[in-house]
Amino acid sequence: MGAENEGRTRADAFRDAYHLGDQPLGDLVALIEQTVRCDVAVLDTTEQDEHGLSMRDPARHIVFIGIARTRNPMRQRSTLAHELAHVLFEDWDGSQGEELSHRSIREIRADAFARHLLIPRAGVRNFIGEARPLTEGDLSSLVQRFLVSPAIASIALQDCGYISDDQKSTWLSISTGQLARRYGWVDQYEAMQDESDRSRPPQRLLARAVSGYEEGVLSAQAVATLRGVSLEAAQDYLDRTSSSLRAPEVPSMAAEDLPPVDIDLSALDDDAPEGRTP
Repeated sequence: MGAENEGRTRADAFRDAYHLGDQPLGDLVALIEQTVRCDVAVLDTTEQDEHGLSMRDPARHIVFIGIARTRNPMRQRSTLAHELAHVLFEDWDGSQGEELSHRSIREIRADAFARHLLIPRAGVRNFIGEARPLTEGDLSSLVQRFLVSPAIASIALQDCGYISDDQKSTWLSISTGQLARRYGWVDQYEAMQDESDRSRPPQRLLARAVSGYEEGVLSAQAVATLRGVSLEAAQDYLDRTSSSLRAPEVPSMAAEDLPPVDIDLSALDDDAPEGRTP
């Protein structure tokens, strides 16, 4: 089985295993953390060419995915899916970073996995319907629907037989921003840009940090550093979190504060029933 087919097969199996159907995927960070149970972080990085990495701690059996914050949300999504492929295929031999200069089999396989996970062929066929001449507007709708780059959408359309190689080549040069501005969903795209350009700690790590703060063993500054926000913002977050988790107080009441209760004890004075000894 070639790298392309291997990536597609694993992507289809992943969707089947977690009952994802052929619909678009939402928050990929949450999806990865909830399915394969690895920690995912969106990081600040000064390396413009560093999009993502995955690693494993064999001693603690912990898997970590780190991706760079970016104003290109579609690239961030494809990077997440690409790194998920490395996790599923267990590419842990240490040569992953050395292969970035050329398209190794494992990189081709990871790219194929990412493409088929994000925009499965069945999803494309259900969305487009019967074969017909497609326009740039159709491309825009597909990009907006599955939240992938025009390049990935074009490859998927060509793979399903909807467009020719020449039309795919033409559409490869179109950017997501151009489609969003031209076809009226620029507000959605800009909101996605803001979201993808924020640092984000692993969910389990943040939950443990909040618990540590609640127990008094971790400072608000530590939580601020973890979230990449100011101390004031972290303190406000922790105050609101603490108030929402705090158990309601039950008011105490003294015995003399209880209202009087009338109890009829007259039935106790009746004579004993006949034939019974009192």
